[in-house]
Amino acid sequence: MAAGHNRGVARGRLRIYLGAAPGVGKTVAMLGEGRRRRDRGTDVVVGVVETHGRARTADALAGLEVLPRVAVAHGNRTVDELDVDAVLRRAPQVCLVDELAHTNASGSRHRRRWQDVEELLDAGIDVISTVNVQHLESLNDAVAGITGVRQRETVPDEVVRAADQVELVDMSPEALRRRLAHGNVYPAERVDAALSNYFRPGNLSALRELALLWVADRVDEHLEHYRDEQRIEQTWATRERVLVALTGGPEQEVLLRRGARIAARGAGGKLFAVKVIPDSGLRDSPAESLAAARELTHELGGEMHVVTGSDVARSILDFARGINASQIVIGASRRSAWQSLLSQGVGEQVVRGSGDIDVLMVSHPESRAVRRPRSAGSLGRGRTLAGWLLATLGAALLTWVLTLTSGSHELPLEMLLYLALTVLVAIVGGLLPAVVAAVVSSLLINWFFTDPRYTLTISEPENIAAVTLFVLVAVAVASVVHLAEQRARLALAAERESRLLADLAHTLIDARDPLTDLLTATRELFDARGAGVLRRTASGTLQGPVATVGDLDGPGELTTATIDERHALALRAPAPSGRERRLVEAVASHAAAAIRSRALAAAAQEAGRLAQDNKARGALLAAVSHDLRTPLAAIKAGVGGLRLTDVDLSAQDRAELLETVEDSADRLDGLIGNLLDLSRLQSDSVRPHLVPVEASELVDLALAGLAGRGRVEVDVAPDLVCVADVGLAERVLGNVVDNAVQHGGRHGVRIDAGRVGAAVEIRVVDRGPGVPADQQERLFAPFQRLGDAPRGSGVGLGLAVARGLAETMRGSLTAEDTPGGGLTMVLQLPATPSDPPEETP
Repeated sequence: MAAGHNRGVARGRLRIYLGAAPGVGKTVAMLGEGRRRRDRGTDVVVGVVETHGRARTADALAGLEVLPRVAVAHGNRTVDELDVDAVLRRAPQVCLVDELAHTNASGSRHRRRWQDVEELLDAGIDVISTVNVQHLESLNDAVAGITGVRQRETVPDEVVRAADQVELVDMSPEALRRRLAHGNVYPAERVDAALSNYFRPGNLSALRELALLWVADRVDEHLEHYRDEQRIEQTWATRERVLVALTGGPEQEVLLRRGARIAARGAGGKLFAVKVIPDSGLRDSPAESLAAARELTHELGGEMHVVTGSDVARSILDFARGINASQIVIGASRRSAWQSLLSQGVGEQVVRGSGDIDVLMVSHPESRAVRRPRSAGSLGRGRTLAGWLLATLGAALLTWVLTLTSGSHELPLEMLLYLALTVLVAIVGGLLPAVVAAVVSSLLINWFFTDPRYTLTISEPENIAAVTLFVLVAVAVASVVHLAEQRARLALAAERESRLLADLAHTLIDARDPLTDLLTATRELFDARGAGVLRRTASGTLQGPVATVGDLDGPGELTTATIDERHALALRAPAPSGRERRLVEAVASHAAAAIRSRALAAAAQEAGRLAQDNKARGALLAAVSHDLRTPLAAIKAGVGGLRLTDVDLSAQDRAELLETVEDSADRLDGLIGNLLDLSRLQSDSVRPHLVPVEASELVDLALAGLAGRGRVEVDVAPDLVCVADVGLAERVLGNVVDNAVQHGGRHGVRIDAGRVGAAVEIRVVDRGPGVPADQQERLFAPFQRLGDAPRGSGVGLGLAVARGLAETMRGSLTAEDTPGGGLTMVLQLPATPSDPPEETP
């Protein structure tokens, strides 16, 4: 049994010599490795090696066992390819296979040579192979842009990356050009052309750099894999990896650009950006800020990541060690001086815990700037005023009630009632009114309910402790209640905002017209009279709408938000609050995506139309080059025969030649007529002149001069009148009947007509081989010939033109099966109102 079919066989190992350019010596290096392994006692065979007539390669091949190749027929010649079966039967330890990207001749075991290699590896055979950098699939476009030559043979990057060893075979451009000039790569007659084209110094330098970067990326992948396996957290100084810690503030653009400049200083440097969202999610930055950071990071060639964590500094450091970052870029603190005295900021914490990672703190206009208090937790003026009234009037009212009932309660109950009042004030009015309520309550307790009464003096020490403890407990409870209330309101607002943003995102995903649906959802969200996207001029002036929902010109304030340089979002609604303004900006970000989606859809539609046009043009060129030339050739041959003076033609021969010329001219005229009709239909320049006309008259005009008219049976009532353009209808019926006569077989063709509803149906029935139901619609596509249509019998335009002309006359042309076999073409034309409808049997 062949090795490739054994179960449990360990997969072979793959070693690849990657050439920076043709001629650097990768094949010689492969053969040298094969010799070394053979000398160490390894069973090595050569599966396939191309010497290309190079003496040095032939010398390196000498002495190695070379397996015979398999001959594969390729066109008019025979091509020698790798014999996979021969290698499997021989079952060596190592097989040398040159040119991994090679495409095998049709009829081979596999289409590509790398697939042959995969089978050998699955059979447990180690393989040593070669490939040039220009044949890597991911670099194909880059190499074509550099050299002007697109490689037709490529190998997937995954195949090369999966190799156990990849060794770069490199050479300086000057040394390679000398080798080329000495005739060591190409024959002498090809040297000058190669040196002046593909092997220019600039091309070779660029290919060399591509190869080095590709190999460096692979080495980096192996390094990351090794670090993960060994659980190494310590930073290794390899290539520069710069991590930018984002805060969501306006300074993030400065930080990203600085990080990109640092990463670009060293070869192969890489930029990362990370945004840490606290676990609570309550202090998250606006969605549009995060989207802007992501877009800028991608423009700078970096990667953007979002992580969550309760400790922002620790999360940044953990992520940095996870990617083996060499530097962290973080903005200078925006905290005030007194805040810095109380606690360390994120930047200071990152510096303290960075260890061997360098930290760069970048100053920016926002650092140490005076910031206005956050208003996210504000209760509003109404609730704050209610809290102050409750703290004063409520305390007075409670004191009055307790004074009237002074004989029915003691100090502990009185203190609990004042504590409850303080908690209620915290819930209604916030922390500051609650603190005032606690202080006022303590004074009232001291004055009215603590001996000696009506003085601030307290006679018993335990009452002093009780009043003091009351103040502390009241303030603490008020603080907790206030914070819980604030967090609850923020959580509800964040939940509402997240739900609304999610709804907007689903609108973009699911909608056929995302921009219109987004504006509809936005109008409902803000209870606006109208929502729209306006065009923005270079000077910032807003002009006509791109899309609107509702009324943008009615009463109310017009709120706008920038979408991009050329568009702005507009809402006719009451002025939004600060939090609602964030939602407006988020909607603007979604609108930008919707505009891009609409533009992409329009571009795709235009591309599809252009592709269809190109397909039609290609078919038209094929028709002109073949089908139109056929009757021309027959006409030329016929006329040439008639002009011969040295041949005595009989009357019958001359008649046959004249008949050939006439038939070919008629055929040519029909082809050109169909092409012109198709062109007129595509340009929408056909203007029918519709008049009442008898269906029988149209059939007679169509049959006049038609070849094979004697095989057509007509059954059309003389008083059946339809509305049509006589000339166009004649062309339609002529094409349809001609097609039926050609394919109707020996049974002939029948034409009948009748009134069906508000239309007149003319049916052309043949008993030929017919067309399968799933292919009948293709009959009407331009340049289609189905079934038994003989090659050269036309360009496949007759039925396409017929349907187009029928639809121009407000009619239709369809195909259906003939009962008992065959095909029936149904032409429907509008009937005149005076015609009675056909009775249904």
